[in-house]
Amino acid sequence: MTGAAQMLTVRVPLAIRKLRGGRKLMVAPSSPASPGASGADTTLVKAVARAFRWRRLIETGRYSTIDDLAAGEKINSSYVSRLLRLTLLAPDIVEAILDGQQPSEMMLPELMKGVPTIWEVQRWRSGRSGGQ
Repeated sequence: MTGAAQMLTVRVPLAIRKLRGGRKLMVAPSSPASPGASGADTTLVKAVARAFRWRRLIETGRYSTIDDLAAGEKINSSYVSRLLRLTLLAPDIVEAILDGQQPSEMMLPELMKGVPTIWEVQRWRSGRSGGQ
């Protein structure tokens, strides 16, 4: 280049995704690991997180009953009871939900209707017969 220097600016839209465990991952929009392409059902992920948080509040003694928890969270106790059922899911199914790898037909309304307590039955119903 002669004369005046020319400047070229390149912008690459990147996203920083916070992984479980506190690690961070930088992903490009076209990457399969990008937040938009992950397949994670944010409603289901939030519901699972909320259910496990509520279970921890009961187990630690902050609330002694579901009714106390519902009153403290200002939510209907029936909803709390139905959402707490998500804590009965097999660990590998919870992991799949958090990673966005759950079957497309696995949605919150269906899970709130009831969850079998036997993990193998859950895996069979969700098509994850291998399990951990």
